[in-house]
Amino acid sequence: MESYGIIIALAIAYFFDLILGDPMWLPHPIVYFGKAISFGEKKLNKDSSRLLKGALLTILLILFVFSFFEVLQWFTKWLNPYVYFGFVALFFFYGIANRTLIHEGRMVFKELDNNGLEAGRKQLSRIVGRDTSQLTEQQIRTAVLETMAENLSDGVVAPIFWYAVGGIPAMMTYKMINTLDSMIGYKSDRYLYFGRFAARIDDVVNYIPARISAMLMALAAPSMRAISYIFTFGRKHSSPNAGYPEAALAGILNVRFGGPNVYHGQLVEKPYIGKNYRDLQYRDFKITSRINHTVCILTVIIVITIHIINNL
Repeated sequence: MESYGIIIALAIAYFFDLILGDPMWLPHPIVYFGKAISFGEKKLNKDSSRLLKGALLTILLILFVFSFFEVLQWFTKWLNPYVYFGFVALFFFYGIANRTLIHEGRMVFKELDNNGLEAGRKQLSRIVGRDTSQLTEQQIRTAVLETMAENLSDGVVAPIFWYAVGGIPAMMTYKMINTLDSMIGYKSDRYLYFGRFAARIDDVVNYIPARISAMLMALAAPSMRAISYIFTFGRKHSSPNAGYPEAALAGILNVRFGGPNVYHGQLVEKPYIGKNYRDLQYRDFKITSRINHTVCILTVIIVITIHIINNL
């Protein structure tokens, strides 16, 4: 019974993400993760020993989240199987962010096309860490597609991968790690030392999912050029992981990503990923959106299949 209940819970969670995304009216655990990180950063990111303090904050938050969800999982199992299935469905839904990612990317393209450059820059600033104030239309579209590729791994495949490894506690722990990296894992003066440990942990937990994401993208297209680009350009990114899904998408679309960008006031020299420099169009977003949807459902199907095999 438990296996079938979990399968139904995962299917329900996927369906609700598909139709709802992350509605503003619904409380989200990531918001509270962010508040905890912000509180700790303000208290600890000062004076000396920033590296040690940042590592301590990261470890404490990771341990707290894992322990909290382990206890909550045990408690829901003890209460009632159906309560446990509801627990899995709710937090699996919270753990994936496919519809929201696609929606945010679509909004940037629409703002840019309908309301001009400044509107596009402003909308893009909602989803990227780079300085958008001087970006051209081409750079805005490039940033959207790069972000959709990278966040397909971070926001969809990686959380589901960690669910397969350790259930909801592992999935939510991954989300805390990823939130830590997105908030303090920058090479700016403020976070260079304080966020270094969080950034390294994020690199570790995304190592396998990033490569799985890239191969699933190439399969979803399908595209032999994407597979070639994964091996040619994947490791050229400054990040040990982000380059792989970006390279896969560059191959699928036959475009060139990368190049220098300003992040938090610092110029970051990023290598180019891909060969063909051409103007990006809304149709490129539509192809990327289709790839994201396909990879998301493939990953969910894989996890459900693992549940079925394990319970034969």
